[in-house]
Amino acid sequence: MRRNYIFEREPSMSPGEKLRAFREKLGFTLKDVEIASLQLVQKYNNPKYWLPQSRLCHIESKGILPNIYRLQAFAMIYRRPLMELLALYGVDPQQSQTLPSPPRTHLASDSGLSGCDLPTKIDPLFDLKKTSYIRRMIQEWGVLPMRALQTFQDPNYTYGYVGSEDYTLYPIILPGTFVQIDQRLTEIETGPWASDFERPIYFLETHDTYLCAWCAVISSKEIQVQPHALSGLPARNYKRPAEIEVIGQVVGIATKLRSVNWNAEREPAMTRTHI
Repeated sequence: MRRNYIFEREPSMSPGEKLRAFREKLGFTLKDVEIASLQLVQKYNNPKYWLPQSRLCHIESKGILPNIYRLQAFAMIYRRPLMELLALYGVDPQQSQTLPSPPRTHLASDSGLSGCDLPTKIDPLFDLKKTSYIRRMIQEWGVLPMRALQTFQDPNYTYGYVGSEDYTLYPIILPGTFVQIDQRLTEIETGPWASDFERPIYFLETHDTYLCAWCAVISSKEIQVQPHALSGLPARNYKRPAEIEVIGQVVGIATKLRSVNWNAEREPAMTRTHI
């Protein structure tokens, strides 16, 4: 006689059940976890790390979502990476997605990527003095952890991003440009310069925004931020250092020859306002 067998799939564990499994695997009781959390409260002088038994029970069995402090407490008590616990609740730290370019100019923050592809072997015949096709010069690519890039970081430099709606120095600096800033060069130079391309560009911070522009000295305590004539934006005066700070001079740029919004309909230059 032919028999039919029905196999039931074991239901997946909820985040709370997985947290309970971590606890039980270590042999901790609810009381043990509460005591350990109170030690964290005392060590870091932060009462938000406290995990009372009643709340812990609700997190494990009733699907209560722990806040970021309690999740960090779980990570330290259970000897688990915080990223692993975040993944239990659907937060994937490796997830990447394409986001729109920020419209405001700002300092570039550290990348959240764990690694990136970089050239690891260059053709020895590569000559910096000659114009070359870089792709043909690269003999080998490899993955380098982003953290390893910090070893190449020069503390004298920082980086900024010119917002996708920032036309202050258009067309010399296009919207969407990344800029390298020398933080040692904070004094405003007075010229003269043979052309606009020789004139120093400064990255500045006001109370509510960042600016990438030319500067002129009005007095010992006042400077004028000057846009390019084709931008259609007005010059503005700021008191220094009460209203504005010079982060440094722009010494390098990385840009596309066609900006992000190049094909989009833009308002006439004379009607633009300073961001």
